[in-house]
Amino acid sequence: MLLKHISTHHLVEVDDLTALTNPFTQDVTGQFLWGEEIQEPEKFNKQSLSFPSGEQLPHCWWDAHYQEEARILHRPTATERTPGYYGA
Repeated sequence: MLLKHISTHHLVEVDDLTALTNPFTQDVTGQFLWGEEIQEPEKFNKQSLSFPSGEQLPHCWWDAHYQEEARILHRPTATERTPGYYGA
């Protein structure tokens, strides 16, 4: 998959999509695509990569706790606490 390195604006080719989409790994291995020679593989932090359009990588690809911030605890109402009771 082709991604863009945010600070240099160079394209990076990442072959391991499983590591890219795994929120428990912070780094992926990829190669810069510039020049005529094949570049050596390097480790890239997922936060330093984006899609070629400039769009950020999905939050669930780099943060293992992305759902905890939006989770709202459900508190049962009086009707839910007493099933079968519909009021007097």
